Amino acid sequence: MGSTAVAALIGIFVTHLFGLSADSIVEGAKEIARGQSLEERAGTLANLSVADMVLNFLPANPFADLAGSRPTSTIAVVIFSTFIGLSGMTVNKTNPELGAAFIKFVQVALAVVAAMVRKVLALTPYGVMALMTKVIATSDYDSILNLMNFVVGSYVGLGLILVLHLVLISATGLNPIQYLKKVAPVLTFAFTSRSSAGTLPLNIDCQIKQLGNNEGVANFSASFGTTMGQNGCAGLYPAMLATMIAPTLGINPLDPAFIATLVAVVTVSSFGIAGVGGGATFAAIIVLSTLGMPVALAGLLISIEPLIDMGRTAINVSGSMTSGTVTSKLLGMQDQAVYNNMQPDITEASIYNQTPSRCVIQSDFSAFNSH
Repeated sequence: MGSTAVAALIGIFVTHLFGLSADSIVEGAKEIARGQSLEERAGTLANLSVADMVLNFLPANPFADLAGSRPTSTIAVVIFSTFIGLSGMTVNKTNPELGAAFIKFVQVALAVVAAMVRKVLALTPYGVMALMTKVIATSDYDSILNLMNFVVGSYVGLGLILVLHLVLISATGLNPIQYLKKVAPVLTFAFTSRSSAGTLPLNIDCQIKQLGNNEGVANFSASFGTTMGQNGCAGLYPAMLATMIAPTLGINPLDPAFIATLVAVVTVSSFGIAGVGGGATFAAIIVLSTLGMPVALAGLLISIEPLIDMGRTAINVSGSMTSGTVTSKLLGMQDQAVYNNMQPDITEASIYNQTPSRCVIQSDFSAFNSH
């Protein structure tokens, strides 16, 4: 949450640095329609109280949340899993035999899901290529050129947030370059997929096997990082839009009171943002409507939304991985040997993927030594 607040300050800074203003954005038919849609949606969100936002985190229907039916489904699943875990511990104490069977079931389920994830990861390069092809083929290049100043400003801000993450890593005594090399494949997938939730398995896998983070910390930071504390979508982007709109309403965007209010609203409203494409628009609606600003500006950026959203998603994922790494390090729960090792992880899956001849040779030597 702290890094989200800093991301908002960075958004304010780059907006002034590049002289971005709401007056410089030209409206088209598609943009106007999108703006009207967002205004209608803002009316619905305006009636959402803090209590309602908290209730959205709770799993009213765990099975629906397992299917990702709501923007806050990931948090709901984590909370439901916590109740299941506590109940399992109670059963283990009162009836050790049943408790042992439950633990065995969880271990088997984890092994099956892990095997499935490894198969999906093997297809990742093809998926990344397809996603990049889609973005390139569906981009409106004329609109991108007209709004290039905003695009460049956004990526400068995202770059500064990444530097912030590396500074936090370095402050704990870890090598930031080592961190960047290890998380690069995960950030690449997040960049092309535009989905923090879709990157979740890679996020957890990298934290545990490449960064040496504690398994519990990795799961916690990666899961919660998909719906809160998103530095790119919920921090930088809404702050930039609010700063651009402020002068048109007679508000001085450099006023300390305005900056403090904006940072506070951005930080609090970053709870419950969907970890999928379009989450930044949802965050912008909440921030702008809370500050009493027109939300239609978010619709005017529809033509360049995918281009900027790729970078925002990568920074969101980097933020959750930074949180997990810093936390594991400070709690003394990080495996330094794994973090410092640049060799690929040798897992059971990699052994299974060896050539038949190699496997036969290993088998023969095993039999020979046993004899």
